[in-house]
Amino acid sequence: MSKNILALNFGGIGDEILFLPTLISLKKEFPHSKITLALESRSKGIKDLTDVIDEVFPSEKKIPDLLKLIWFARKGNFDIIISSGSNKFISVLLRLTGIKERYGYDTGALSRRILTKAAPLNKNQYAALMYHDLISPLTDQRTLLPEINVECTEKIPNSVLIHPGVSKLSVEKGITKTVPAEIWAQIANLLIENGKHVILAGGPDDEEVITEILKQVQDSGNFENHFGKTKSLRDLAKLIAKSEKFVCSDSAPLHIAAALKTKTYAIFGPTDHKKLIPPDVIVLKIPCSCEIYPCLWERRRTTCKSLDCLKINPQDAADIILR
Repeated sequence: MSKNILALNFGGIGDEILFLPTLISLKKEFPHSKITLALESRSKGIKDLTDVIDEVFPSEKKIPDLLKLIWFARKGNFDIIISSGSNKFISVLLRLTGIKERYGYDTGALSRRILTKAAPLNKNQYAALMYHDLISPLTDQRTLLPEINVECTEKIPNSVLIHPGVSKLSVEKGITKTVPAEIWAQIANLLIENGKHVILAGGPDDEEVITEILKQVQDSGNFENHFGKTKSLRDLAKLIAKSEKFVCSDSAPLHIAAALKTKTYAIFGPTDHKKLIPPDVIVLKIPCSCEIYPCLWERRRTTCKSLDCLKINPQDAADIILR
């Protein structure tokens, strides 16, 4: 059966990767469908990682852009619209599109009245599964992990790829989710000393931290700097697929690595890792005595100044990666 589907998912590239299982299951249920994804402009690179999305419609969460989105939806002859938004007025937005079948989260009586089916919003689970709950009325298909279209490739022997970066936007908003450059450099040096072939990568937002790491890394011939060589998300995905192990922060590359099933080690601080990663990702974190830990998103919109949850010992982290 052919369906013309419009999906709305606003957020960073990591959110779009976590939303992929939902779109994949829809494509499995309706193999001849066309799927259009409305998303923030900063995340449109998701289309490089999958062939499930036929078209992207960049839109910001501002009134003029939302009006353009409504106009686009009304003119698009869509059969189904799905939104991952948890704002109680999302159902109104969906109704304004004029699309007959509307699916979103149950945010109260209004959503239950307007939506074709309002799905329970269970935030206490892996985010990909939370998003997938949206389409339970439409399909019995169950895609548990994101799937990324990068061909299988031979691994670089004894390699550990390090991607220390996080979104510059999160930093500008006062959100710290990673350790300082000196800690990353110490981890890299310890891995090199123990015979690992260390590869360093990062995106345009990571130039400052990469520069600081490069000043401190002891290059013994077993180190490669790939910063600037990965020109797209797809390039990064290919490099992750070639690496035996991958070390990163709580960031979008984490979700790429999890999808590619590369053995992944992720540094976590103030966020709840149980909601952001599948079970096979190894978490690098320390016990935190903070009474409201994990605090980010649950109890705070920005991180605290002490950041006790990110005072990770480089030797402890290296020991776990080397096991």
